Amino acid sequence: MLPPLERRLPVYEILDEERLERLHDASMRILEETGIAFQDGEALALWRAAGAAVEEQRVRIPRALLLELVARAPSRFTLHARNPARSLEIGGNRTVFFPSYGSPFVRMFDGERRYGTLEDLAVFHKLAHLSPALHGTGAVTCEPVDLPVPRRHLHVTLSAIRHSDKVFMGPVTAPERAEDAVRMAGILFGEGFVAENPVMVSLVNCNSPLVWDGTMLGALRVYARAGQPVIVSPFTMAGANTPASVPATVAQLNAEALAGIAFAQLCRPGCPVIYGNFLAAVSMRSGAPMAGTGELALMNLMIGQLARRYGLPWRSSGMLTGSKITDAQAGYESAFNMLPILLAGCNLVMHSAGWTEAGLTVGLAKFMLDAEQMAMLHRLGQGPRFADFEAAVAAVAEVGPGGHFFGTAHTREHFEAAFFMAELFDNNSFEQWQAEGARDAAGRALEAARARLAAYEAPALEPAVAEALLAFVRKREEHLPEGGE
Repeated sequence: MLPPLERRLPVYEILDEERLERLHDASMRILEETGIAFQDGEALALWRAAGAAVEEQRVRIPRALLLELVARAPSRFTLHARNPARSLEIGGNRTVFFPSYGSPFVRMFDGERRYGTLEDLAVFHKLAHLSPALHGTGAVTCEPVDLPVPRRHLHVTLSAIRHSDKVFMGPVTAPERAEDAVRMAGILFGEGFVAENPVMVSLVNCNSPLVWDGTMLGALRVYARAGQPVIVSPFTMAGANTPASVPATVAQLNAEALAGIAFAQLCRPGCPVIYGNFLAAVSMRSGAPMAGTGELALMNLMIGQLARRYGLPWRSSGMLTGSKITDAQAGYESAFNMLPILLAGCNLVMHSAGWTEAGLTVGLAKFMLDAEQMAMLHRLGQGPRFADFEAAVAAVAEVGPGGHFFGTAHTREHFEAAFFMAELFDNNSFEQWQAEGARDAAGRALEAARARLAAYEAPALEPAVAEALLAFVRKREEHLPEGGE
């Protein structure tokens, strides 16, 4: 695994101080005057006790109270992997990449769109483990719909643990499922270690506009009280569940995120959280979500500044596209969506590999291509390297006018690492490309996936721990129904 990217590129500050404060003030007024719904009795009681105005499910939060709570969250923390060499520092100038999340459909080796299975999920977990620039395994890269919903989370979590020793994510579809994941982490790391250290990260979404529902709040409460970090993330469809305005969308999103972060601090002061966002714009022709637009780039740059203003680690979503397959649209939209996120200083990038069809489908070919692009971005984010500068300049004098540099000592010593060379892109001549089968990028990606999976070896897991995890899953299944939600 490549280490977490330590960014040496300056962050892009798109807002001057006056406009940044206007956004902040608008968010505070939304929470103080309009208020936000918390659809959970315990959450309402906590807010009332803290001094917020609670009317039925509407909570109005004074800005002084909100900012005092938000300030309790740490600006950075360590997220421990079961392989200590793969633990991650979250925050500051570090960036880490996680794969796609939550797709019900898949496109695997045959290219057909169908519902995902547990076997498909294992493939994605293995490939995340093998991808150098993916720092986390993720969790539900695809929904294993061949398993009953009440039991599904157990097998998703077990697959992530078994097939990779990188950081994994926990379920949020019910508080009880979050509790199961915390118990499984306790088996893996030891309950005492989990009680004192972050070992997994989870994602909760606000139902924009301005609703935190009971399911998300229940999962957030479980993880926060267990000391496990949660990405608190409004799910934004700009123009549909936010105003048709870039700055007003950001102001609303900021209010929603800060309210969730503050609630986490009510549950356990000082618990680690990540300021999150998911951004899409809605086509005013069709109502369909769009990715990779200029407006979304501007929003990400603005949100990055806001997260830094509050001293919070920030998550965004990387390789997004509305394309149904791995084609030119997928490449353009994903690249244009991802680059501003890097320049905005994002700390944790989700959906970095595999996302297609606005998230409805995770594609195997795109997973491979995206993962390689994250390696390229990792190189970009390190900035220019001057370690061999004088030797390289000396090579100019050695070659002189009209020569070439292929045979110089400097080139022989540095050619392998001087420039990023994509393995899945083809830069050969037309004749060589044709002789090798005239494959497109998607075809080369699938071939690489087959090769990697053939060489995959599961990371070592102590037999006693593996048996205890399996026993826990079987015991819990005895108490969970085979059907229902």
